[in-house]
Amino acid sequence: MISRVFLLAAFCMGAAALSIRDSAAADRARGQYLVEALGACDNCHTPRGPGGYDYAARFSGGSQTFSGNGYAVRGSNISPDKETGVGGWSDEALGAAIVAGVGRDGQLAPVMPSDSYRALTKDDLDAIISFLRAAAPVRTQPAQPPQRHGEWAPHPLPGAEAPFDDAALSNKIKRGLYVASIARCLSCHSGEKDDAPDHVNRLGAGGKIFRTPGGVAVASNISAHQEKGLGAWSSEEIARAITQGVSRNGDPLKPPMSTLAKAHFAKMSREDLDALVAYLRTIPPKE
Repeated sequence: MISRVFLLAAFCMGAAALSIRDSAAADRARGQYLVEALGACDNCHTPRGPGGYDYAARFSGGSQTFSGNGYAVRGSNISPDKETGVGGWSDEALGAAIVAGVGRDGQLAPVMPSDSYRALTKDDLDAIISFLRAAAPVRTQPAQPPQRHGEWAPHPLPGAEAPFDDAALSNKIKRGLYVASIARCLSCHSGEKDDAPDHVNRLGAGGKIFRTPGGVAVASNISAHQEKGLGAWSSEEIARAITQGVSRNGDPLKPPMSTLAKAHFAKMSREDLDALVAYLRTIPPKE
């Protein structure tokens, strides 16, 4: 009898251990999806080589310098290296950096899009942290130029100012809003006021200028305007632009949209893509 009880207990403990491992693996997989398909974290935090991202040095810091009023900064090392990355950070500190833009030494530079990540559900934030923890640690020299802390004012997407819950994600339009916030669609495609997206008056109106090695690009109008926006586009045409970087007439879009589409948004699930397209159709027409 005792041996049977012992065997039953051992079986239950083994099953529990498998369940925990399965849960951890699922968390990391979800985190990978959020980081790669929606958040595009590599775009700022992984160096680039001639062929694209240098995954051997993944999350060790980006190649591009971002500058604005009061700051000049490169994407920091977010690998789990304990000295030069975030390996010594607590989950709470890492979470605060992601959703509140607050590092261990104070406010992060305004280029960190924490206001777009405010919408993350608790589980999704935990999944991102789990995925980053599982990455290979990469030791680096401190990024140059050093970070200077510019003034930061949040500009969250209307309706995405606070963490979502699972019930909200079951609604297609709200899920699309969630995807749009994490992917920062309207941060690029809204008109600006004082160098910040004007989500109140110019939501989806486009006009932001990007200067890249590939040339100058102007963010498109993605409101529901019939002539100047996406109002006359089919859902498949919008989806193709998002995931393949191809315009309605078949011409390739310019960077950074083409780069993001191919490297990141192409990995978006069909459910999230359909929800995003449905949400974009709700943006009121803007000239």
